[in-house]
Amino acid sequence: MTSKKNKARAPKDTNPKKFKKKTSVLVTDKIEYVDYKDVNLLSRFVSDRSKIRNRRVTGNSVQQQRDIANAIKNSREMALIPYTKRVSNTRPGRPPRDGERGPRRDAAAPAEEATTDAVEGADTDTETVEA
Repeated sequence: MTSKKNKARAPKDTNPKKFKKKTSVLVTDKIEYVDYKDVNLLSRFVSDRSKIRNRRVTGNSVQQQRDIANAIKNSREMALIPYTKRVSNTRPGRPPRDGERGPRRDAAAPAEEATTDAVEGADTDTETVEA
C-alpha cells in the first residue's frame, strides 16, 4: 500500500512548457576560436550593463561559455571592453504618499534669488569702476 507522501513525489511526465533549445552564435557563424580582441563578437555575449550573459540565454555549450567568459575577462583587462557601462535612470520619481510632503520649493526660492541679486549687484559695481 502506497502512502500519501509517495503519491506526492510521483514523477510528472507531462511537461506543459516545451521549448526549443537556442543555437549558439558561435555555431551559426562557424567560429572555432574565440579571440579576446574580437570586440564585436564578445559584445554579443554581454548585457547592456556589461554582465556576461548566461548559457541559457546565449545557447552556448559549457566549453563555449567558458571560452567566452575567459575572452571577455581578458579583453576587460586589456581595456577593450568596459567593466561596467553607465545606464541613465529615466524613471520618474514616485509620487508622494498620503501624509508625505514633497520637497519644499518655497523655502529654497528666496535664497536663490538673494544670491543672484548679490552677484548682479557685484557685476554692476565692477562695471562702474571700469568705466
